[in-house]
Amino acid sequence: MPSSVKIREKYQVTIPETVRKKVPLEVGDRVEVVAKGNEIIIRPIIEVPKAQAWFWDKEWQEQVARSINDLEKKKAKIFKSVKEARKHFGD
Repeated sequence: MPSSVKIREKYQVTIPETVRKKVPLEVGDRVEVVAKGNEIIIRPIIEVPKAQAWFWDKEWQEQVARSINDLEKKKAKIFKSVKEARKHFGD
């Protein structure tokens, strides 16, 4: 059910408890605010630590998707150990 809130000084609004219970937000979390037509959309931002940003790079994610696809289609071999992989490749 929609909730009504009042715009306060500096255009601040309080997110009603009924909404907060449905969306995992904590005090200090960041949100994205977007205008779409006459609507205002507020979405939580999931911040990625800088040291982990490489994993979310578009090219890396595409490679992960290809690898998963190869595994599902049995186009890749999974080794139980480095020793087994070396034996397979003749090292």
